[in-house]
Amino acid sequence: MIRVSEIAEHWFGLCRKPPLIHASQAGIVNLPGPVHEGRPDGDGGGPGSIRRGIGAALSGTKTLARNRQLLWFTLLAGLVLAGNTIGQGALRYIDWIMSDEIVLRLFLRFLIEFATLFCLVFLLAGLVMSISSKKKGSASFFVELAGAKKHLKALFVWSFVLALAGMLLYRNFFSPTGFFWPLSSFLLGPLTQFPFTLNLNPSTFAEIPGYGGRSPLFWTYPYGFEDALTFSAINLLLFVLTAFVVPLIVLEQKTIREAVAGSFALMKKTWVEVAVCAVFLGVVVSGMFLTYPLIQAAHGMVTPPELLYAIPTSPWIALGLLYYLALFSVAFVAATVGGIAALDLYISAKSRQIASESTEPTGAVI
Repeated sequence: MIRVSEIAEHWFGLCRKPPLIHASQAGIVNLPGPVHEGRPDGDGGGPGSIRRGIGAALSGTKTLARNRQLLWFTLLAGLVLAGNTIGQGALRYIDWIMSDEIVLRLFLRFLIEFATLFCLVFLLAGLVMSISSKKKGSASFFVELAGAKKHLKALFVWSFVLALAGMLLYRNFFSPTGFFWPLSSFLLGPLTQFPFTLNLNPSTFAEIPGYGGRSPLFWTYPYGFEDALTFSAINLLLFVLTAFVVPLIVLEQKTIREAVAGSFALMKKTWVEVAVCAVFLGVVVSGMFLTYPLIQAAHGMVTPPELLYAIPTSPWIALGLLYYLALFSVAFVAATVGGIAALDLYISAKSRQIASESTEPTGAVI
């Protein structure tokens, strides 16, 4: 019986070592690590799928460790989300002074969401291309990011589609009248508690002339921050559900329709692996977040009761900032690993799809 790896190597015309795959005139795709093989048609769940999902996350971590240039994706994605936070804070201020302009608020919110998604999709395209064209042991992120401009139109349209989907999800599920609003408020609650808030006492930043009684910081944090986290959760869900669209666009030169159809076709056989990989990375980030009660307990032990709800002192503000820095650094690194793992799972799924087609009586002989 022909092994899946041998079929993939023959299909893409590459050597056995290192495991490389050539994807339709897109350069050479170098797997971040060994793909966990299973039956050609996929396990449909079970230990094999779980192993491949976790293996993709671990393989992505090793790839990132070997290619530090990919951390530019982490940094730039963090800056994009910081810009989203500022934009959401500014929108909150506009909402406050123009409460009757519903259409304008929706348009501005969509504009912020679209700009954020376009930047993230473009960065993801650069990440995929930099890994797929890895040469001499080093992935050139900025070179491939510039090369992603040839897919600008398709990435622009795909970002627009994702932004529309994100707005619909927000309006129906995550807005104050949405289905998941109580849950999202509960999850965001800890991030607005001391020592993780810079405005423990809102009156600290109130009554500042020239800003309608509130400073820009008040609108950006916590309100813009909370909105940015909500949209980040929505965007993460959209990326997970359409994990293979960007690789299909930039590696196989597919149109949007073909990429979406191809992504869903591959997801039917790999949804367990994708879900396991996402959950595994989410658990890692959650582990960092769960240090929050420890800091809260430390604050309660060393701070007199009468000062627990006073304006935080400089050491606790510094601790809160360091906590945020550590938490979001871990989150963005995990997002980078997730992008690399998505490419790994994509190649694995394509290999199994090719193997499955090769076993059909009417299929082409490889």
